[in-house]
Amino acid sequence: MNKIRWGIIGCGDVTEVKSGPAFNLVEDSELIAVMRRDASKAEDYAKRHNVPKWYSDADKLINDKDVNAIYIATPPSSHAEYTIKAAESGKPVYVEKPMAANYNDCIKMVDVCKRNNVPLFVAYYRRELPYFKKIQDLISANEIGDVRMVNIKLFSSIKVEDSKKENLPWRVMPEISGGGYFYDLASHQFDYLDNLFGSIKFAKGLSGNHAKLYPAEDYVTAVYEFESGIAGTGSWCFTTAPFNNYERTEIIGSKGRIEFSFFSQQSITLENQNGIKHINEEFPKHIQLPLITTVVEDLLNRGKCISTGESASKTNWVMDKILGKIS
Repeated sequence: MNKIRWGIIGCGDVTEVKSGPAFNLVEDSELIAVMRRDASKAEDYAKRHNVPKWYSDADKLINDKDVNAIYIATPPSSHAEYTIKAAESGKPVYVEKPMAANYNDCIKMVDVCKRNNVPLFVAYYRRELPYFKKIQDLISANEIGDVRMVNIKLFSSIKVEDSKKENLPWRVMPEISGGGYFYDLASHQFDYLDNLFGSIKFAKGLSGNHAKLYPAEDYVTAVYEFESGIAGTGSWCFTTAPFNNYERTEIIGSKGRIEFSFFSQQSITLENQNGIKHINEEFPKHIQLPLITTVVEDLLNRGKCISTGESASKTNWVMDKILGKIS
């Protein structure tokens, strides 16, 4: 393999700017086919993004002889199905996050890719963004000493689309998404913390639905502990008043603290014996480009991608433990 020729299954919103265009911006990589069940939308996407082929049948894209790698950008409930089909056709897989709708599906995905000797990567792109690498550098440079605790807080108000009784967003339908906004957003948070501090060995939570707007949980609280002994807490609520919207994560060390945002470009705050410092790092236009670059480099045996099925499945395990989906 000397060039990666991608096919996308599920060319929805996430592929418009975040990921889709990035495949053509990496050396020896190109996007040659897209698939969406709605044929008119698949054709429209292909025309707008100058993609040579489009399909309304995922099997036809997977079996296209010109496609040698598959990007799965459908909702989580179908990630396992399409990963299994792609792996059995001998094609590497890059799948959206969360990796699947539950931890058990993650294990199936890892196993089938191993059996068929194909790589499996997951779109936890924060691992490669300069903003988050800066946080990692600050910790490595001992700017806050030994890390003791991590505290996550995410509070957001009710979205207009969540107030409708019909046609609710798939992200609040557990049978499609695996959970609610917690499952969608906390997956990024726990994956990045795994990248910083290693595996979480214990996780427990309390969750429920206060507003009764949709089937999924709308609040979660959690405690967790890393194998290294670092302790963590988390609070997520998706039905707060608009003026209470808040999202920050705090890493507390023996000599200081770091505070940052996972989902906005707020400054990174470093506080230690030297005072308080605010650090800014811009996000790239195509936010998945740095990670996709490492995926291509890995497939071409030029480098290594650090967001794999093995690493990503650990995040599903943590979230399922917190939500009580596994004992």
